[in-house]
Amino acid sequence: MNPTVKAARIAGAIYLLEALSGPFGLIYVPSTLVVSGNAAATAANILAHETMFRLGILSDLYTGVVSIVLVLALYRLFKDVDHDQAVLMVILGGVMVAPIFFINSLNWIAALTLVHGGAALAAFTTAQLDALAMLFLRLHSQGNVVNGLFWGLWLFPFGLLVIKSGFIPRFLGYWLLVDGFAWVVLTIVAILAPQYHDIGFLIAQPAFFGELAIVLFLVIKGANVPKLASELGGDTGSKRA
Repeated sequence: MNPTVKAARIAGAIYLLEALSGPFGLIYVPSTLVVSGNAAATAANILAHETMFRLGILSDLYTGVVSIVLVLALYRLFKDVDHDQAVLMVILGGVMVAPIFFINSLNWIAALTLVHGGAALAAFTTAQLDALAMLFLRLHSQGNVVNGLFWGLWLFPFGLLVIKSGFIPRFLGYWLLVDGFAWVVLTIVAILAPQYHDIGFLIAQPAFFGELAIVLFLVIKGANVPKLASELGGDTGSKRA
């Protein structure tokens, strides 16, 4: 197998692993367990489905680790296309993203500790513990909002690398740029006008499919190396003539 194709498929497989785990911790667990405006009901849900909640904590840790592995795999694929852009991609997509996932796992651990109570927290009433747990759940949600900025920013160097590469269809690179812009705008909306965040998320769905498209291409096709080799061969032939 061509080294470029192999590197592309490895990166695609890692990307797929991240894509499969992300929605569980980011969407499924909060939407299932958190009852907006009702701390007591939320605490009861966490205790009743504690295994799910703990898996959500593991999901944060797992996604943080995989995000680092992913950007390193993509760096290996694109470093010869544009080294500076590849380094920027690693910083924005891994160095900045992973720590927020790790810190966010602590927010959920704190919430779990509070709903369990215990002797160390005996000074607080049950209602106070539930309210504090809700606060940490809220901080977890806001951590994802902050991370959304970097989920968008890293797609700019990534998209440019795809466009420049010659071995991945350019339209996928442009799609990634649109995807990145959508995440940045959505983050701004979540901070300045949170009441419009949910509708903004729905409107942006077509843009978000850009990452799914690149994942599928990398996993299935890998890279258009034969086409690239043919183009280089044609250029060489014209020069010799």
